[in-house]
Amino acid sequence: MTYAVNTRQWLSGFPVRLARMSTRINWASFAADAPGLAATVERRFGAFRHHVLATLRKDGSPRLSGLEADFRDGELWFGMMENSRKALDLLRDPRFSLHANPGEGTGMGGGDVRISGLAHEVRDARKGWYVEEVEPPQPFHLFRTELTEVVRTFVEDDTFLVVQVWKPGEPLRTVKRK
Repeated sequence: MTYAVNTRQWLSGFPVRLARMSTRINWASFAADAPGLAATVERRFGAFRHHVLATLRKDGSPRLSGLEADFRDGELWFGMMENSRKALDLLRDPRFSLHANPGEGTGMGGGDVRISGLAHEVRDARKGWYVEEVEPPQPFHLFRTELTEVVRTFVEDDTFLVVQVWKPGEPLRTVKRK
């Protein structure tokens, strides 16, 4: 999917500047570009089964929902019950942010991680492949993701707050604050 360059569109009542994406950036593309960050992020998501998905409601307000994220075959997949509110949100407006479950206590080994992007429903043969692989409850919506940002925040040496930000086409940026 390609978006017009510098086109101002109104989505959910808010102006959004969308950039051209010449190739879709899936999980495998991100992992090739920032392998260390990708490994850390995948470990954080793998530590717990349920995570928090942010979508946009019809009126533009945020909706937070539980979700099981699935890293499989170089993609980040979202499976959802048919006609669930979060699925309907993504069908209307594909923007999402997925926050890893921080777990119990305040340890957060590996840091706090978030993935943002666009989710697109899969209706072709890949859905059949996914059903064979995962055996999800039927009927369901399946979404593949295009990444627009990956963020990791952690504390280093009990002194520094470190924020790592990856965006397509940009070098990995690391900011340290005391």
